[in-house]
Amino acid sequence: MSKKPLILGIESSCDETAASVVTQNEEGLPLVLSNIVSSQEEIHKKFGGVVPELAARSHIDKIDWIVKKAIDESRISIDKIDAVASTAGPGLVVCLSVGLSFGKAFASVINKPFIAVNHLEGHALSPKLNSKLDYPYLLLLISGGHSQFLSVQNLGKYKRLGTTIDDALGETFDKTAKMLGIDFPGGPQIEILASKGNPKKYDLPKPIYNKGGCNLSFAGLKTAILKISKSIKTEQEKFDLAASFQKTVLEILKKKTKIAFEEFEKENKIKEKIFVIAGGVAANKKIRSLLIDLCKEHNYQSIFPPMEFCGDNAAMIAMVGLEKFKLKQFSNLDFPTKPRWPLDENASFLKGAGVKI
Repeated sequence: MSKKPLILGIESSCDETAASVVTQNEEGLPLVLSNIVSSQEEIHKKFGGVVPELAARSHIDKIDWIVKKAIDESRISIDKIDAVASTAGPGLVVCLSVGLSFGKAFASVINKPFIAVNHLEGHALSPKLNSKLDYPYLLLLISGGHSQFLSVQNLGKYKRLGTTIDDALGETFDKTAKMLGIDFPGGPQIEILASKGNPKKYDLPKPIYNKGGCNLSFAGLKTAILKISKSIKTEQEKFDLAASFQKTVLEILKKKTKIAFEEFEKENKIKEKIFVIAGGVAANKKIRSLLIDLCKEHNYQSIFPPMEFCGDNAAMIAMVGLEKFKLKQFSNLDFPTKPRWPLDENASFLKGAGVKI
């Protein structure tokens, strides 16, 4: 094993084609040498959401060029790469297959180890890209496809404390934006609209607010937005609905995070209370501000990944690959795609009609 391993990371779980080269500095902390992300926003905009077949086709068209660009920008030669890490799940199976197959083939050609990475583990460990992070810590993972509270014990060791029983928060933001007439991906625009509106204008539901521990539910909120959006006649009403929606989300997150704090402290003997917030929705400034203030109230240290590593990217995949490489946790070349791949394998599946909490 070289003193400073060089890991090529590849990500294609949804609609970003990404590649990155990561090594470590003198202190053994991750060092990003390149991070290339190609978005497919223009491809999916007219459909109002990601079309899996079109996403996979775009990955196939771009992945060779994206990986080459990542290697070129890292200023290393291919023969210096020590391992290849690819996202194997969770995600859209046709999209995952592109990056996973490319990563396996690349590793085979250069005769270096291959490492299959859980996309959620990438998000879970993404703050390690810019901060020294000690275990255990509480994680709130909020993205387009996932909303979970997890107790992170170590690399590969997670306990889920709460999850969404229906829609993910990022999906709820995007669908709300669509109902307000904003092109996909509209989630990030909600914050801009909300700044112009009255957050008290609409009284929106907060599903399972007073039950279910730190589990989350957003389907009922989304349904309420749909009903109200049909009667909106002015721009100001649109701003007011966006502001009311964001206020409701903040209230839900505040209460559920407090419960997660309690659950985390019951589960762990901790000297320092650390709360990591990761995933694409972690870029929302209002959510960041709320959770930072909440951490101060409860003596937690709040940690966010840098903005460029909140959304899907390959640096976080390469970084998990680096951690696994140092422990010689390699994968076989027949490792399958896993469209459903929970971090906590023992957690109950809590989605669908009839869920009891």
